[in-house]
Amino acid sequence: MKALVLREHGGLDKLVLETDFPDPTPGVGDVIVRVRAASLNYHDIFTRRGMPGIKVPLPMIIGLDLAGEIVAVGPGVEGWSVGDRVLADPPNRVEGGLLGETMHGGLAELCRVRAHQLVRLPDDVSFEDAAALPCAYGTALRMIETIGAVQPGEKVLILGASGGVGVCSVMLAKMAGAEVIVAASSQDKLDRLREIGADHGINYAEEDFSRACTARFGRAHVRGRESGGVDVVVNFTGGDTWVKSLRCLRKGGRLLTCGATAGFNPTEDIRYIWTFELQIRGSNGWLREDIFRLLDLVRSKRLKVLIERVYSLDESRDAVQAMEERKFFGKLVIAP
Repeated sequence: MKALVLREHGGLDKLVLETDFPDPTPGVGDVIVRVRAASLNYHDIFTRRGMPGIKVPLPMIIGLDLAGEIVAVGPGVEGWSVGDRVLADPPNRVEGGLLGETMHGGLAELCRVRAHQLVRLPDDVSFEDAAALPCAYGTALRMIETIGAVQPGEKVLILGASGGVGVCSVMLAKMAGAEVIVAASSQDKLDRLREIGADHGINYAEEDFSRACTARFGRAHVRGRESGGVDVVVNFTGGDTWVKSLRCLRKGGRLLTCGATAGFNPTEDIRYIWTFELQIRGSNGWLREDIFRLLDLVRSKRLKVLIERVYSLDESRDAVQAMEERKFFGKLVIAP
């Protein structure tokens, strides 16, 4: 079969499109899915580069998220048949592991998936939309609703708002009744974020987002009296944005984090945390039931799946490059 294969960690050149990679065969409890759509996540970049403490068995087909049709069913599988439309929940929540990291993922024509990872895909949800949901939209759902508990009327600042997690966070925060401030690197992205509900935009390529937040919503930290600032900051970039995010929060405000695309060991200033009683809330991934809620939100048209472009498998390296260079809005999808 054709697949985008990682045989050693490194740059983009380490991803090779192979046309004769061995077809998967189903073992006990497995199904084989013909991949109709797979979406990229920044996690795929980390997998390609290599991650401290995580052993990736090589060669590896990257790609956490995939949707398609069952073409073969292994022994011991019940309730699933050839032809069923399915979405894969990337984590193996029974034996451990993750599609695209410890098990071959979705950037291939075929993928072996454990039957307990399958989610039945309704006929009125496209493969492309479904493949965009689990990692990015699932992460946003858990972070904004379950962990963050965003409330009506709260001011929510979302950094890196134009990617998959970001756009879903914007829509979910608006759904919760919040006033949403977004930070992005271009006016075009800010305009598109306003179209999906953002109330205010900060172009961080032109102005410091922390100073811009202070100018618009007041100085967050003033000893001995009520101050301005925002109620919630969504920060999954890390790096040099971390302390600046703390400066934006009102007393008792919440910083929500689910990742660190710009660096996981930023300079810290814990004085902000104790002096102004800030809350740091980590959110790790999503639960299986979050996928069902996302499917319901998409089917009811309360939530949009924003796909910048659908690439062919032959173009998959171009898609990975666009992801790494952040030259996209929403999600990037590959249709093998």
